[in-house]
Amino acid sequence: MSIGNPSDGNPPEDERPFENELDEHEAERPSIGHVLRQARIAAGLTVDDVSNATRVRIAIVHAIEQDDFAPCGGDVYARGHIRTLARAVHVDPGPLLARYDADHGGRPAPTPAAPLFEAERIRPERRGPNWTAAMVAAIVAVIGFVGFTLFGGDDEEGARTQVAEGSTATTSAPASQPPKNEKPEPEPSDSAIAAAPRDKVTVQVSAVDGRSWISAKDHNGRLLFDGLMEQGDSKTFQDQQKIDLVLGDAGAIQLYVNGKKIEDEFRAGAVERLTYTKGDPEAG
Repeated sequence: MSIGNPSDGNPPEDERPFENELDEHEAERPSIGHVLRQARIAAGLTVDDVSNATRVRIAIVHAIEQDDFAPCGGDVYARGHIRTLARAVHVDPGPLLARYDADHGGRPAPTPAAPLFEAERIRPERRGPNWTAAMVAAIVAVIGFVGFTLFGGDDEEGARTQVAEGSTATTSAPASQPPKNEKPEPEPSDSAIAAAPRDKVTVQVSAVDGRSWISAKDHNGRLLFDGLMEQGDSKTFQDQQKIDLVLGDAGAIQLYVNGKKIEDEFRAGAVERLTYTKGDPEAG
């Protein structure tokens, strides 16, 4: 039996590629949950903040940050949660989804469409013509024609006389149609903000430079608004004592508090937590 040497087609075991080193390098890559958790902390967000912004339950956010995707209920939902959480903490979801697919057997197959016969099954049953309704409609039409014949002639003759004398016939508009000169109600202006009552806290939030997630609470901690504002959207909040705000992208927001424009230059992408009370606006 001859011993293999480097000149043979099969190199000795100690000269083959170091597969163990490749596995160790793969293990050193940060996990999906680790990346999302570090990005959330860097953005200054708590798990509650992310849950409120994304509508993903707190327990699922905690589980994903621990790389436990079982509570998601399947690969399709897990991929959707990963994409949503990544966008909330300003991380590109593409590499995370690719990592998830590689660790869980590839991207899930699309769900097949329901067969056509299912739609046919729920169609309402056809019914025969309603002869009773047809007879009632015919009787009403006859009565209307007779009434028009008896009383409509005089009205028509009077209308002809009115036109002959030079008067202008007018047609009354339906009650539900607004007059042509009626203008739509204008949007709230800066003067309307300035007229805010002094015994309350009035905060107007406008997304002027982009979209941003907004959370607003009153002095009792009751949630007044929690969601995404698109560019051009505007919302006004009032309370007897104070308004607590969380701005997901403060650089996109313009604030008016108690009739006064807030001149703070917030950075784009910065998360700001603010509190305003009655009187001159003071950020908490």
